[in-house]
Amino acid sequence: MIPVYKYPEPAEWQAILKRPELNTSVLHGTVEEILSGVKLRGDTAVREYSEKYDNVQLETFLVPENEIFQASDRVHEDLKKSIETAWKNIEKFHSVNTGFNKVVVTSPGIRCWQKTVPIEKVGFYIPGGKAPLISTVLMLGVPAVMAGCRDIIMCTPPDREGSVHPAILYTASILNINRIYKVGGVQAIAAMAYGTETIPKVYKIFGPGNQYVNTAKQLVGRDVVAIDLPAGPSELAVIADSGANPVFVAADLLSQAEHGEDSQVLLVTCSEQLIDQVLKEITRQAGNLPRQEIARKALKNSKVILLKNEDEMIRLVNDYAPEHLIINTVNCMDLGVKIINAGSVFLGQYAPESAGDYASGTNHILPTNGAARAYSGISVDSFQKKISFQEISEYGLFNIMSAVINLAEAEGLNAHRNSVSLRLRKT
Repeated sequence: MIPVYKYPEPAEWQAILKRPELNTSVLHGTVEEILSGVKLRGDTAVREYSEKYDNVQLETFLVPENEIFQASDRVHEDLKKSIETAWKNIEKFHSVNTGFNKVVVTSPGIRCWQKTVPIEKVGFYIPGGKAPLISTVLMLGVPAVMAGCRDIIMCTPPDREGSVHPAILYTASILNINRIYKVGGVQAIAAMAYGTETIPKVYKIFGPGNQYVNTAKQLVGRDVVAIDLPAGPSELAVIADSGANPVFVAADLLSQAEHGEDSQVLLVTCSEQLIDQVLKEITRQAGNLPRQEIARKALKNSKVILLKNEDEMIRLVNDYAPEHLIINTVNCMDLGVKIINAGSVFLGQYAPESAGDYASGTNHILPTNGAARAYSGISVDSFQKKISFQEISEYGLFNIMSAVINLAEAEGLNAHRNSVSLRLRKT
């Protein structure tokens, strides 16, 4: 079911760690047609594409206030309590990102600082096709509200009756997000990027989606609007030692494999015995999953890798740069310190990736496809920007005059030199 590689040499790692490839060139024609249609024809095009791809006819896209209010009555109290638990933990974790702007005297007479300001207009894409991603509303909404974003709009696909899942509406409402549009797919990304008669243009788009949505984000992100981070199929790597419980390891691998057929999971270990136990457990557990066919297809993209020692395991995982990484070993804290490329790390046998997906407090919108080498997951910072300031007195400018003039002359930029020398009457 899942390929096993025993003691591969480092020269072979790159080929083994190859991720499933998506032929995005096939998607571009369809995606660009929708983007262009929405850009030129606004709501009319959104309505046509919603009917074509989501099988729903809508006169208006904005979810009315009474529908949001009524959603609370349709959400079970146990689910409400779970949403509140997740909300508070996410808020608590993200509160550490809100710092103060500090003034630095870089030279006598020169004061420099940065001002942190929220991005005024942000848009969320919340998938809602196969499953309503309630948790994504929290993962985006909590840090955006904490950052102070003025305008938050949300697009999510409706069902065939034109309704949005009540738990999505309820979760948005407790965060005071009430501009919710019943639009999904590429047309939602296009509407937020370009603006239509009813859906406002935003400055930055956030949220996961299928390959069409992610391709659309990449295309509009080139020159129209900022996007959160590069997104690809979901992935998980597990480092486990001989003491790991194979039931837990198998459950973790399957929890990520059931996301989609193009998901990928890795088991990296020094224990050949654990491999045999985990493979048997995967077969047993997969048979009881409603999404077992999806999980089985994803496991064909996945790998089990037996290595010689912990140093090799750490090197391989850092090379792979997984979206999620579980370290299920006795010395998990020691190994965790050595991780430099990962979106989110889960330490110990009682730290499943599912905890981070929902309620531990960390964010589950993370860099995939190796982007963890250069990108971070979503945080309050993702919804803010920093503006630098400098206050310079005459004495302060005099102190750096020579440095500025000499560098400007060396670069052949005489107007730059003059902007200093004329102020201080220097030639």
